[in-house]
Amino acid sequence: MPGIGSDIPPIMPQRKLDFVFIRNAAAMADFSAAKMTKTSLIQGEKLFAGLNCLEPGQEHGLHAHAGQEKMYFVIEGSAQVQVGEETQVLEPGGVAFAACGVPHSVRNPGPGRLIVMVVMGPPPGK
Repeated sequence: MPGIGSDIPPIMPQRKLDFVFIRNAAAMADFSAAKMTKTSLIQGEKLFAGLNCLEPGQEHGLHAHAGQEKMYFVIEGSAQVQVGEETQVLEPGGVAFAACGVPHSVRNPGPGRLIVMVVMGPPPGK
């Protein structure tokens, strides 16, 4: 059963994997003073997981995905998340879900950095 263990960097593999373990996804976070960054963690046939990394004041503007569901899971920092007409501030451990076609956004109100795990299905480009 092919897979990636925790001692191997989880890159987008060229072969099909049956499993992936990542012991510390937050350690893979990459930040830019210019704009929010995205780091891919895992992409399967039906699911994608990655990190959105935001410095204070940065945001991923309001947008929607016609054929994809999305979940935000706050790993570090404080996230101001809008889903539809509702806006909530989520702390580490907080989760937000947007169904297909529902507008959503995430913003870092500060003062520290924000790391949000994004889980989408199906993956982008599918």
